[in-house]
Amino acid sequence: MSASSSPEDAQAFYGRWARLYDYLARFTPGIASLRRRAAAACRLEPGDTVVEMGCGTGANLPFLAEAVGTDGSVLGIDFTRPVLERAREPTADVENVHLVRGDATEPPVADDVDAVLATFVAGMLPEPAAAVADWCDLVSPGGHVVLVNAARSRQPYAPPINALFRAVVVLSTPPTTKLRYEDDPTRRLDARITAAHDRLRDRADAIADERHALGVVRLTGGRIP
Repeated sequence: MSASSSPEDAQAFYGRWARLYDYLARFTPGIASLRRRAAAACRLEPGDTVVEMGCGTGANLPFLAEAVGTDGSVLGIDFTRPVLERAREPTADVENVHLVRGDATEPPVADDVDAVLATFVAGMLPEPAAAVADWCDLVSPGGHVVLVNAARSRQPYAPPINALFRAVVVLSTPPTTKLRYEDDPTRRLDARITAAHDRLRDRADAIADERHALGVVRLTGGRIP
């Protein structure tokens, strides 16, 4: 969510493009293996309960459901109704997957869950570090919080990749009608993602850090003491 867009604007924007986002979330080259890796980083066991903040169109849900088994539970939360409705279609026959419309910064979740996963969500939040701290509070001791986000690459070959990444950020940030910004959206995104991942590192006692997609995608997983 951009700093200038209201929650209502963002919901309308993401709802309008739900079909396209669903396609990209499922069929972008390499995305399925990344989502499987994110689910694995949650360190789930059969019977566990996992919450996905900002579950979008549900691309991660099958991997999470597989990890917790039929005795476990998967809760997906998203604030955009059309996006959530698309997530319901592939999970309709999976009894242990539950979808709730809600705000990831105020999730309708009791504490003592085994893991929280948030993929490509932190950059949309105005106070991502505070949200991550709240997610850590939901997790039982020994549970895990996993963040996956896209930000500018820090690799030596980054300039052309980052130019393309900036175009994607502009096109995917409501209202997408600006050509110039007082505050570069990629810098704002970088700051939010850095704050989120740093807060998780502060709260966790075992950290896994990975880079994917030519350094653009960052995965941080942490065990909460």
